[in-house]
Amino acid sequence: MKTAVVIFFILSAFLIFGALKNIVEINRPGVYPPKQVLKKRAAGLAGFACICLLVGLMLSYFL
Repeated sequence: MKTAVVIFFILSAFLIFGALKNIVEINRPGVYPPKQVLKKRAAGLAGFACICLLVGLMLSYFL
């Protein structure tokens, strides 16, 4: 069960880094995907990262 917790924490870290990368790309001029697409992508990655982090925390505390 500890492997599942570690996987959820690693997955949430990757998703947070992906969201931060998209946020940095929003501020660059002349980037191909429109800023609205980058904002939606960053919000989706951050939301899924929060869900994975919460699942990992619940598994680590309750099991």
